[in-house]
Amino acid sequence: MPSHVKPTRLNGLPDALRHELIEERHKRGWSQAELGQRLGLPQMHISGIETGKIVPRFDTLLDLVRVLDRDLLMVPRALVPAVQALIRDHRRPDRDTDADEGERPLYAADDEEERDERR
Repeated sequence: MPSHVKPTRLNGLPDALRHELIEERHKRGWSQAELGQRLGLPQMHISGIETGKIVPRFDTLLDLVRVLDRDLLMVPRALVPAVQALIRDHRRPDRDTDADEGERPLYAADDEEERDERR
């Protein structure tokens, strides 16, 4: 029975994912060699993943993100904007967890003027 789903192979990890992996490695002060030791991979393989020359297997990618205290998560496409808004809010350096701002839209604009108008 022919399948209607055609397999595709990425040419490389998305840039945003590669940059986040590099940033997390740097936050820990790890070299590519040290990260590779933790994963049982050579430094050149880590370099290839970070530069986009190597697309890791799923199990390797899963190990990589988990050693960096992250995880991969399947999200229904309809919920992607909401999840991205939550992540964006979590990363905001100026967020005040003690302040009670009340409810605000999930799709809030990042524009400073629009934020001031809402207050």
